[in-house]
Amino acid sequence: MPIQTFKIAALAGDGIGPEVMRQAILVLRAIEKPFNASFAISEAPVGWAGIDAAGKALPDSTLALCKSSDAILFGSVGLPDRDPTIPKEERPERAALLRIRKEFGLYANLRPVKLHAPLAHACPLNADRQAGGIDVLVVRELTGGMYFGQPKKTELVSEGVHRAIDTMVYTTPEIERIAHVAFKAARLRRKRVTSIDKANVLENGVLWREVVTRVGKSYGDVALEHMFVDNAAMQLMLRPSQFDVMLCENMFGDILSDEAAALAGSLGMLPSASLGAGSGERVFGFYEPAGGTAPDIAGKNLANPIAQILSAAMMLRFSFGMEAAASAVEKAVATAIHSGLRTGDIYSATDPAAKRTTTTEMGATIAAAITA
Repeated sequence: MPIQTFKIAALAGDGIGPEVMRQAILVLRAIEKPFNASFAISEAPVGWAGIDAAGKALPDSTLALCKSSDAILFGSVGLPDRDPTIPKEERPERAALLRIRKEFGLYANLRPVKLHAPLAHACPLNADRQAGGIDVLVVRELTGGMYFGQPKKTELVSEGVHRAIDTMVYTTPEIERIAHVAFKAARLRRKRVTSIDKANVLENGVLWREVVTRVGKSYGDVALEHMFVDNAAMQLMLRPSQFDVMLCENMFGDILSDEAAALAGSLGMLPSASLGAGSGERVFGFYEPAGGTAPDIAGKNLANPIAQILSAAMMLRFSFGMEAAASAVEKAVATAIHSGLRTGDIYSATDPAAKRTTTTEMGATIAAAITA
């Protein structure tokens, strides 16, 4: 069988980004030989690293690299102490993250939230509320809604009084395509979709519910329920096992996926995939951990690399069609966790089997556990 070759743009970014990215690349290198693959990994600056290197958060050369690659593996951007020093339009989240999403039409964000049994102590819910297990996939629409709607501005309406305007806009096709993503994902899981809206007060919510209901009729094997976003936030804390796939518009998905992340014990455990249109089994994607730059621990070899590593596994699955390799990475992560290795965010002194470890040791252990 010929070797499969893939080009990866590795954009580590700021804070702990470079540290966790190194571990993800280490794991990808461990995948190559047993799975007959070759990864051409090119690194480039983004975020404040991009501003320092080329004067803007998404340098032209970095964008060009992304366009010539099969997928983007992303770290994290933004530094709270530096962000306020430049205009908001030039800050990394807007000038890099949002631009990449729009540039590549990355409309579907998939964020799996799974609590591994040995990390039950790190979940904020008690054992009763964890009953049934926590395994949720949040499917978030990523290029519409309030984050991208126009007009978006702050204006002076009278002396000393400003008005800020954000516009929430969705069209039928935007809702249809993200709904299809959710229903197809549910078919591979437990065949349940919970669609999140605010149809009782928002016109967007009314349209969202109508379109999702219509799309759902094409998936007779998948159960559909609708839930208001405020109730969904509560239900995640009361009985998370009721959720399989949560389908959300952009802002609701942003908020609920971060809330759900806490259920897995740490943001350091949560990967994500942002996908665009594609054909067959492979789509162009942007893969990043759910957490931020964590500048307080940057450079100290303390960060949890698992979210970055699992993001690489999602890249193998969705952009490269390497399901067996993706599963091997996920199995290796589970092996490391069950062996007792814990970075600080998931460590508990009350667990006699736990061993506090470093970023590099966790990455090396996962890489060593890769088997075909």
